[in-house]
Amino acid sequence: MPCRPAISSMSLGRCYAGHCIEHKLSRAAEHGIQGIELFYEDLADLAHPPNPPNLLRAAAYIRSLCASLGLEILCLQPFMHYEGLLDRKKHAERIEEVKLWMEIASVLGTDIIQVPSSFLAEDQISSDIGLIVSDLRELADLGLQQTPLIRFAYESLCWGTYIDRWEQCWDIVSRVDRPNFGICLDSFNILGRIYADPTSPTGRSANGEQEVRESLRRLVERLRLQKEKIFFIQIVDAELLSTPLLPGHPFYKPEQPSRMSWSRNCRLFYGEEERGAYLPVKDVAHAIINAIGYEGWVSMELFHRDMERTDGGVVEELAARAAVAWRKLVEDVKMEGERRAEGEGRLHAGEEKGSMGEVFEREVEVARL
Repeated sequence: MPCRPAISSMSLGRCYAGHCIEHKLSRAAEHGIQGIELFYEDLADLAHPPNPPNLLRAAAYIRSLCASLGLEILCLQPFMHYEGLLDRKKHAERIEEVKLWMEIASVLGTDIIQVPSSFLAEDQISSDIGLIVSDLRELADLGLQQTPLIRFAYESLCWGTYIDRWEQCWDIVSRVDRPNFGICLDSFNILGRIYADPTSPTGRSANGEQEVRESLRRLVERLRLQKEKIFFIQIVDAELLSTPLLPGHPFYKPEQPSRMSWSRNCRLFYGEEERGAYLPVKDVAHAIINAIGYEGWVSMELFHRDMERTDGGVVEELAARAAVAWRKLVEDVKMEGERRAEGEGRLHAGEEKGSMGEVFEREVEVARL
């Protein structure tokens, strides 16, 4: 299917700030969003108390509501802190929990559960890739037993304890080697690890531009012939801080990695330079959509302090901003214009790009020869 716009339900306002799922979904549909990543907290809020029967009833209600609005449910997320648990009793508990999640997903009418890389403390999770792969393969095998089957989209968070780059994530997806286990590529988490550094006065990592070029070249090389393993993508930007995110900064929390604190407060929609967006997100979008040839859901997973505002205008504001971001992204990567033949694996040569994009395009061309 062609690229289609989606958004995470919590990105339209947090339920604990008083923003109900009905209002959020109706505003999303009104602004042309076609898909929803259902954030578990919205489901649990509606199901209150979130016991299994209530969760299943809430899931059926949300599915009906989405259908009435012309929305599709892309996935249920996030199934957090699962892989590599040192406490194997807790692992067994999570297996029972995911069985309920798979039942909920089926009621919702989605076949994807998103699994972010764990960011638990080192004394709680293992760095053993063999154990991580074994745990995730167990998930995938459970999903294969379902009718219809359930897929799992693994994503590396840029503050993950051990898995914090897309390359590591892809290596694990390849080792799991199951048809229902794939990758979620997130522009924020890709760039937040190799380009951005919220603790730096510049907001950037040393050699960040070169790292991005090299990383995106690898991304195209490795996934161009396996794009079916990209289950969905997330495209957002982030805010350049005026001062480093260090002790004394209003977003600083000693118990959180700096990139996590930055993520929770400062993500922005694509193209929002007027709000301080500065990451080379366009290059990531070009690599995935044009060079790899990805077609499917493009979700806007925003985390921002505005989502916690309690005024009634929050949901409308965020939905409208998402719509503007989607239109700009479509124009910038020419999703509705002429595309090169599938499999050619090249960026559009006639587009205007900054120097970083131009160099990346040349390197992709070389890699293809």
